[in-house]
Amino acid sequence: MAMIRTQASELLWYGKLETTVDRAKEVRKLAEAMITLAMDTYTDTVKVTKTVTNKETKVKEQKEFVNDGVKKLNARRVMMANLRDLREEKPEGEKMSVFKERTKDVNHPLVEKLFNVHAPFYAKRAEAFGRKGGYTRILKTGNRRGDNAETVIIELVKNMPAEKK
Repeated sequence: MAMIRTQASELLWYGKLETTVDRAKEVRKLAEAMITLAMDTYTDTVKVTKTVTNKETKVKEQKEFVNDGVKKLNARRVMMANLRDLREEKPEGEKMSVFKERTKDVNHPLVEKLFNVHAPFYAKRAEAFGRKGGYTRILKTGNRRGDNAETVIIELVKNMPAEKK
């Protein structure tokens, strides 16, 4: 199960993974379940007003925050239990200070990517196609040298329906 979780995390992070047929089928189950969970709950947020004391001026201010709703919080916890926590790598050419500033508020990058990138895209795709599911595709690539195991590439589907004329 640990290998399936790791591979599902890698698939959701990178979008593509090469593995054996049986592992790919198990990874598909977990990855599609996590995407569906994110799609169903990504809009569940609550605006909260809190009193915050400024450390420098010692003045109390009212600030508005956006927190996760009950369903989204539960979905986040389920994702964190079923997926491995991947760290975002600094892209080449980006300064370390810019990278740290961009990622300072992100504790679980994979979960954030599911809610902020995958869920809106696949929700829009489900609305266009009129159905949920079918977020992954398995392409057979032949047999592996050495043990002759049948290998496949499993990838996230990123196509939208063609515009009607």
